[in-house]
Amino acid sequence: MTGGQSTSTLASALRNASYEVIPLKRTEETVLAHVPRDVPLTVATTHAKGPEPSVDLAARLAGHGYSVTPHLAARQIRDGAHLSDLVAQLRETPVDSAFVIGGDASEPAGPFDDALALLVALDDIGHPFRRIGIAGYPEGHAMIERELIEKALEKKAPYATHVITQICFDADATVEWARQVKQRGGALPIRVGLPGAVSRQKLVRISGHLGLGQSARFLLKQQSMLWRFLLPGGYHPGRLAGRLAPHLHRPDAHLDGFHFFTFNEVAKTEAWRRSMLARIS
Repeated sequence: MTGGQSTSTLASALRNASYEVIPLKRTEETVLAHVPRDVPLTVATTHAKGPEPSVDLAARLAGHGYSVTPHLAARQIRDGAHLSDLVAQLRETPVDSAFVIGGDASEPAGPFDDALALLVALDDIGHPFRRIGIAGYPEGHAMIERELIEKALEKKAPYATHVITQICFDADATVEWARQVKQRGGALPIRVGLPGAVSRQKLVRISGHLGLGQSARFLLKQQSMLWRFLLPGGYHPGRLAGRLAPHLHRPDAHLDGFHFFTFNEVAKTEAWRRSMLARIS
């Protein structure tokens, strides 16, 4: 891919980026103030509060005209009735997608041990969502062996429409992982998850909250990731996005775009995105 093509691809990816937010006290207000309606959103779940705040916020944001996808964490759902209630609540809103994860509670609240079990249960009640995302792990999972996590991805894929990766700061590792997924027969489009314009101060402040969203919890468990935030100049979204851009939409990897974990720094992330687009478009 030439430099001009890469720049054009980067611009397209930034124009079509999606954001993840965490359901905290002022999230709705902040999103409304800073995020355009054409930016798709996912709403992370919080370990301490369960799925209800994510579903409630997703419903409210959808009512404001956003395309919103709540996280549904298998280990937070108590039973089939609880799942049916959550789905029924979402069916009364414009929300037509879900992002299904296992969740990292030490013990499941009910019969759903992992994302696959929840995906099967959703299928059994009529596959109520038009789009279902599942997680990909280019550098593995903090608590699951790599071979097991990759086999799980293959088993979940028939129930899903796309993959969003967890954070990986190594563009080459992300690309190689995506190529291996494709070689094993994976056909789902993969959106690359990367942090937005997140300040070190905000990351430390969020780390003090109980019940972080999965992306924040995963990040904070990885020492090799955390130091990149804590060192001055250690991370900038433009550098990582620029390294990934030449590999987007290539047939050997199915990398389909960018998904920014904002850690609720939506104002800074959106300002950065606009600034980047102004420079390269």
